[in-house]
Amino acid sequence: MGTTARRLPRLATAAGLALLLCTTATPAHAAYPGPGLVTGDVAAHDPSMIRTSSGYVLYSTHDRVEARTSTDRIAFARSGSALSGVPSWVYQYSGSGDVWAPDVSYHNGKYWLYYAASSFGSNNSAIGLATSSTGRPGSWTDQGVVYATTTSANHNAIDPALLVDAQGRWWLSFGSFWTGIKMIRIDPATGKRSTSDTKLYELARRSGSSTAVEAPYVIAHGGYYYLFVSFDLCCRGTSSTYRVMVGRSTSPTGPYTDRNGTSMMNGGGTEILASHGNIIGPGGQSVLSDSDGDLLVYHYYDGNAGGAVKLGVNLIGWDAQGWPYVY
Repeated sequence: MGTTARRLPRLATAAGLALLLCTTATPAHAAYPGPGLVTGDVAAHDPSMIRTSSGYVLYSTHDRVEARTSTDRIAFARSGSALSGVPSWVYQYSGSGDVWAPDVSYHNGKYWLYYAASSFGSNNSAIGLATSSTGRPGSWTDQGVVYATTTSANHNAIDPALLVDAQGRWWLSFGSFWTGIKMIRIDPATGKRSTSDTKLYELARRSGSSTAVEAPYVIAHGGYYYLFVSFDLCCRGTSSTYRVMVGRSTSPTGPYTDRNGTSMMNGGGTEILASHGNIIGPGGQSVLSDSDGDLLVYHYYDGNAGGAVKLGVNLIGWDAQGWPYVY
C-alpha cells in the first residue's frame, strides 16, 4: 500500500507525544489545531519527509531541493541539498535552475525523489527523478525527466507524488491550475513513465471561475484511496489562501468524491485544514506514515512572524466514516 511502503524502523523519539501535547497556541474557538512542535530551521516550502536508518530527512522547494535533518522529528537543522548540482535539463524549464515540490519515498530497497522544474505560473514544466541508496542529502543521482509539458499543453508538470497501490502498481500524481490534477502510470523498474499504460488520468479539477488546485498526494487507507490537494493561493505570505482538501475513491485513478458525494472533477473536496489564528494558508502537503500514525506535513505562513513560511506537522485521525481529520 502507498502509505505502508514508507514505514521504516522506529527511532526512539518523543515526537508523537510532542505532537499531541505541544502545539502552538490557537484561540479556543479555532476550528483546527495548531501545528505540532517543531524547532530549528523550519522555513520549508512544499515539504516531504522520510525516515531513514539514521533519522528523519525533510526535503523542500528551492536550492537543488533543500534538505533538513532531525533525529526526533522535532528539532530540524538545515543539511545542504539533495542534489550536488543542478541537472542540465532543468534550465530548459527553469531559467534560474530552481527546482520545486519534492516527493521522497522508499520502495524496493531504494529511495526515490521526484521534483519539478518550472518558472512561476508557466506550464513549460517538467518532473525529474533522482535516486539514492541512503536517502541522505548529497547522495542523490539524477535520472532525468519523467514527464514534461509545454506552453501548448492544457496542464502542467509540477507537484509530483508517488503512490504504490494495493496491487503493487506505481502511479505519479501531479498538476497545478489549468485543467487540474493528473496521474500517470510508472514503471517500478525505472521510476519513469510506463510504456505499457500511457494514459493520462484525470483526478481533480476546480469548477467555476477558479482553477486553483495543486499539490496532489494520494495514500491508501482502509480500502480507499485518498487524494489530498491544496485549493486556492500559495506563496503570498499573510495574504495566502491555501487550504487542504480531500476526496476518496476505491481506485487510485478515481473517480474521487468528497464527503458529500461531489466529484473532485467538478470542484469537490472536503476541507480538513485551513487558515486559523496565526496559521495562514496551510498547504503544499504530503503524508508520512510513521509508527505513531499518519502525519500531514505541510507549510504555512505565520501571522505572528510577519508571514514567515514555516513547517507544519499534525497527526491524522480517521473518523467512523473513514474520513481524515487533523489533530
